[in-house]
This record gives sequence, C-alpha cells and structure tokens, in this order.
Amino acid sequence: MSVNKYQPHVLVLPEDDANRQLATGFHLQVVSARQRQMQVLPVAGGWNEVLNLFESEHAMEMDRCPHRFMVLLIDSDGIEDRLENARVRIPMHLTDRVFILGALSDPEDLRQSTSSSYETIGKAMAEDCREGTDTIWAHDLLRHNALEIDRLRQHVRPILFA
Repeated sequence: MSVNKYQPHVLVLPEDDANRQLATGFHLQVVSARQRQMQVLPVAGGWNEVLNLFESEHAMEMDRCPHRFMVLLIDSDGIEDRLENARVRIPMHLTDRVFILGALSDPEDLRQSTSSSYETIGKAMAEDCREGTDTIWAHDLLRHNALEIDRLRQHVRPILFA
C-alpha cells in the first residue's frame, strides 16, 4: 500500500532484509488509521546502495513532496562514524526530513542479544517512539542513535501516532 504524497508521510529505505523486518515490525505498531502514512520500501542491497538510491531518486522526489520524511536504515558494521559519514551525503535542504538510523554492528547481533525476532524489536522501537521511552533504544547496539531518535520523535510521532 502506498502513501498519500499530499499528506505528511514517512518512507523507510532499508539496507537489507533484517532492517526491512525491523521496519515492518515498527509499521505494525502504527495506529491503523495512519498506516497509509508510512511505507517500507524494497531492500536497497547494502548501506552504500541506500545512499546511492537516496541521492539518485529520493532526494529529487522529496523536493516534489514537501510532506515526505525518510528514514534510511543502515548498519554501522562496527564502524562508529558510518552514520555520520552517511549524513554528509544528504543535501542540506533535506537534513530536517531525513533520518539515518541503524545498529552499531548489524541487526543480527541485536536480534541475538535481545533473543527477539526482528519484528518484535521493530514493535518495541515503535512503542518507544510512541511513548517517548528508550527501552529498546537504550540497548548497547542502538544507543548511538539517541540524537537522531529525538529528532525522529519530534517530526514523525505526530504523523504516525497522533
């Protein structure tokens, strides 16, 4: 189901299938009347491909759709500054509407350390977003996202959980 581009909405571009499953779990927690305001896009096939697709397709579309927000889900693969390095590829005029999130290593490590499915972790992420808590986001593999999560809550919570 696609979003209504004339209303505020969120697109999620996952790096791989594990990130897609996290996003799907999150999407399942969105208020049912607002589920058309979020769409999980097909897997990009790598963190660099997420950025390439964003630059080649989505940045231009965001210029046409001023109500669009994007979440780019990429793994840091243990490289602490990967998310920061990815942010420099976002055009300045879009930085308020683009969020880059991901596990410090990879979602597989997160799944193993929580003994939960990706979908269950995604649901917990949505619950934290809705409630303003940090139950899952305080996890060692996710806490580096804290500033980005604060920005995300400010902009996306009213769209998906109002």
